[in-house]
Amino acid sequence: MFFRLLIESFRRQRRRKMLAGVAILLGTTAVTAMLALATTIGDRIHKELAVYGANLVVYPKADLLDVKVGGVDVKPASGGAYLKESDLQKLKGIFWANNITGVSPELPVQVAVARGAGDALFPAKAVGYWFDHDFGGLKTGAPALHPWWRLQGAWPLHDGEVVAGANFAKRFGLRVGDSFRMQGAPGKDGASSLAGKVVGVVATGDATDDEILLPLQDAQAFTGAKDGVRRVEVSARTKPEDAFARKDPETLSPKDHDIWYCRPYANSIAYQIREAIPGAQAEQVRRVEQSEGNVLKRISGLMWLISAAALLAAGFAVSAAMATAILERRGEIGLMRSLGASKGAIALLFYAETGLLAVFAGGLGYLAGSGFAAWLGARIFRGDGGAAEGVLIPVLLPVVVALALAVAIAGSTPSIRAALRMEPSAILREDA
Repeated sequence: MFFRLLIESFRRQRRRKMLAGVAILLGTTAVTAMLALATTIGDRIHKELAVYGANLVVYPKADLLDVKVGGVDVKPASGGAYLKESDLQKLKGIFWANNITGVSPELPVQVAVARGAGDALFPAKAVGYWFDHDFGGLKTGAPALHPWWRLQGAWPLHDGEVVAGANFAKRFGLRVGDSFRMQGAPGKDGASSLAGKVVGVVATGDATDDEILLPLQDAQAFTGAKDGVRRVEVSARTKPEDAFARKDPETLSPKDHDIWYCRPYANSIAYQIREAIPGAQAEQVRRVEQSEGNVLKRISGLMWLISAAALLAAGFAVSAAMATAILERRGEIGLMRSLGASKGAIALLFYAETGLLAVFAGGLGYLAGSGFAAWLGARIFRGDGGAAEGVLIPVLLPVVVALALAVAIAGSTPSIRAALRMEPSAILREDA
């Protein structure tokens, strides 16, 4: 009998049920889209803000030491300190290794250049980089961490190939395909000079425009530091900084230290890099890190506001639809009460109707919201009109259905309670 009444309710009040279902559908669609975007927004914001460069920088700890004699700093300008290129593989062993999205070591070299064999030599600065390096399955290097660089030609792939900065190329009259001679201090392998072939000209808008970019192994040959690098830029997905992130880990209790260590803060990733690489000092680039955190907080706040507004609107719509439906069914409620039906049984019938409607509409809202999230992500974060990427996250389905049930039950409860407070005799006399 219960199920028959339930089925008859949907058959006889199709319009009312459809209005309530559409309200739940729209609400859960908006919530699903916001939740789906929220789960991926960290990675998306990280990619968007990658144009600002790496958010972590690693350099030799010895660079922090002052070498003074009689109050005069006698430490060489280069510092003479290097990190080992081979030690960079240890980054794949830290706790947050999977959050590292790019690595770019650098090795600056002072060289002298000339166009031809008999021409005078002029001082210049060259910097060795990775360009398309396989870092444990991750293709990375300077171009990946500096996406705003504008290249004419190609990046170096072989020894002897170089990319000239735009200002350097203009000053020496170099074009793609030209060659020139570079000479540096004798290296341990005896390689003190190199015939450089220009395979590209790069415009960066910074000091790199005045430099020569060459493969890291060539720069190491010039300096004699076969395995050395002077600086490493690291790009990593991180959690926005809060008060806990800024705490000194050495002052934390063992429990708090483990919590701090296992959160993807920029500071905790830098701490793990210092642990992994001997003699390294790692710090966050606060300009990039704070920009990413501020943008993420504001967008997340907006998403929660939209979700709350959508659920509130859906709740009011369900409440209005249920109030109208119950008003139309007062005679049925009075008759059931007169025949001995308890208030609990009648409430269960209405809640069952609402629950079935919420589950069905919530499931449809999950599918629609996932598609909407994919569309929004493609338009907002890519902006190239490309095909939308799927954002179907199965774990959100029970969450969305539960929210739909909560909204439907909360919206229908006032109307159900008002109906159950009515006296059956009064209802039947009104309908007589």
